[in-house]
Amino acid sequence: MIEIDPDICVLCGLCTGVCPPDAMELTAERLVVHSNCTDCGWCVPYCPVGAIRGGRPVPRRLRAPA
Repeated sequence: MIEIDPDICVLCGLCTGVCPPDAMELTAERLVVHSNCTDCGWCVPYCPVGAIRGGRPVPRRLRAPA
């Protein structure tokens, strides 16, 4: 299951744009992961501060550029 660390998340929204099932929502206060999350892990490498954990490993060739 995808987990968001609210103490680290800077609410940049990069993860919401890459979420295939559109399961993430950025509010003024926090990032919300909805029940339609498939735990695919696409959002994890896009987080610039490492606030997202979990999901299946994304192959290196498909990861976000560093």
